[in-house]
Amino acid sequence: MNLTAAEEGREYIIRQINTDDEELDAFLFSLGCYSGEPITVISRRKSGCVVSIKDGRYSIDKYLAAAIIVD
Repeated sequence: MNLTAAEEGREYIIRQINTDDEELDAFLFSLGCYSGEPITVISRRKSGCVVSIKDGRYSIDKYLAAAIIVD
């Protein structure tokens, strides 16, 4: 499942990032968003969601949320 279907407040483990954009992959890696890392959806917004990765909170759009596959 991807982050668009994830429940708020529940911790998930990132399984993979489905994107062909190397720049976007590098950006996500710099945030700590990569395979094996825990991620939590803090809240949902119309245009995306707020997630917690490591010690930071980030607002991501719905297209990026759809590219992050979690278990």
